[in-house]
Amino acid sequence: MPRAALSPLLLLLLLSWASRDEAAPDQDEIDCLPGLAKQPSFRQYSGYLKASDSKHFHYWFVESQNDPKNSPVVLWLNGGPGCSSLDGLLTEHGPFLIQPDGVTLEYNPYSWNLIANMLYIESPAGVGFSYSDDKMYVTNDTEVAENNYQALKDFYHLFPEYKDNKLFLTGESYAGIYIPTLAVLVMQDPSMNLQGLAVGNGLSSYEQNDNSLVYFAYYHGLLGNRLWTSLQTHCCSQNKCNFYDNKDPDCVNNLQEVSRIVGKSGLNIYNLYAPCAGGVPGRDRSEDTLVVQDFGNIFTRLPLKRRFPEALLLRSGDKVRLDPPCTNTTAPSTYLNNPYVRKALHIPESLPRWDMCNLMVNLQYRRLYESMNSQYLKLLSSQKYQILLYNGDVDMACNFMGDEWFVDSLNQKVKCCWGSWAGVLGEGEPGEESPVSKAALSKDGGSHWLSSFPVG
Repeated sequence: MPRAALSPLLLLLLLSWASRDEAAPDQDEIDCLPGLAKQPSFRQYSGYLKASDSKHFHYWFVESQNDPKNSPVVLWLNGGPGCSSLDGLLTEHGPFLIQPDGVTLEYNPYSWNLIANMLYIESPAGVGFSYSDDKMYVTNDTEVAENNYQALKDFYHLFPEYKDNKLFLTGESYAGIYIPTLAVLVMQDPSMNLQGLAVGNGLSSYEQNDNSLVYFAYYHGLLGNRLWTSLQTHCCSQNKCNFYDNKDPDCVNNLQEVSRIVGKSGLNIYNLYAPCAGGVPGRDRSEDTLVVQDFGNIFTRLPLKRRFPEALLLRSGDKVRLDPPCTNTTAPSTYLNNPYVRKALHIPESLPRWDMCNLMVNLQYRRLYESMNSQYLKLLSSQKYQILLYNGDVDMACNFMGDEWFVDSLNQKVKCCWGSWAGVLGEGEPGEESPVSKAALSKDGGSHWLSSFPVG
């Protein structure tokens, strides 16, 4: 019996559908996400990327609401080190935001996936739903960059239809280290269409962050004249102050007081003018769990920041959790530990509960870089990439002056003078300090987080 011939058009459509089915991993697609009154029109996926032979990074990928085939792929990483990128998805710029009840999701009118395919990866292993087969969670900046790169390669293996789309690497806080170290690896891979990177309130230089923080605190009225005069006397000489690695005992004592005021007096380190959820940061007990709130990113070179008590807590056998200071993590934790949500996200039942940050990862993390100067200079020397550093001007964890000083230290050609932001970023040539190409953008009244920073 003769077979009916397929028309060229029908054959083309069948091949197109087949390639689509083979490309996107069906087993990772989220069919029904709890908490939404109406399921989204865009597709989304949750599963695991191979970061190494033993490490598996959890990802959540949401397609663009507008032309995903031609929209850029934007990777997002939260910081810590040791904090989950699902914080960015569910509380900052994802397509839906968790509500205070820990159950309901509401659509976000400012979601970044209005114009981009958003890839959220929980990194490093041990953070969120990411894990390692050997349960070894000691890592460092270089290893995390390599793991993130391998995870990104695996993403393109799972989603080859996006390999030609523009790629942007973005993140906040300690992602000021994650993103440029990853970008240096990605720029050497011609299979990835890297176009640029953006870091919000990033830790770009420990020295400039510490030195600028003391000025920020004083000129915002947080330090009294007596303390300021003592800082000038014991930490400064020849019109230059060293608040970073000063060995003078009196200077160290003064900086200990600065650290207490900024981080442990009840001020919100992420937003100076916002209330501090939970009151004065420190060590609190939540039910049967001890909660600590120090990431160890400020004044790291001074004796006052040695974190022996936290390390001893880990060895004590007590339940200990690391939360961002002045941050209520109840809603996202409640939602992501809901068994129906975990099932929808394809999370193995054997994995422990989700926490926003992992103290064990944070304490064991080896910080190998004091500054991202060489990484940015390497990226800028290629004359290929758009680079944006932006800050909220009331954040003290990674303050705007420190990042502005860091940008100045790169000694790039200045194309545009300092001015007000009109809401739309201008054009610029790679290698010039301009509103797009290597900018230090300060959001007036902006905090450490992006929950109120709209796209466009």
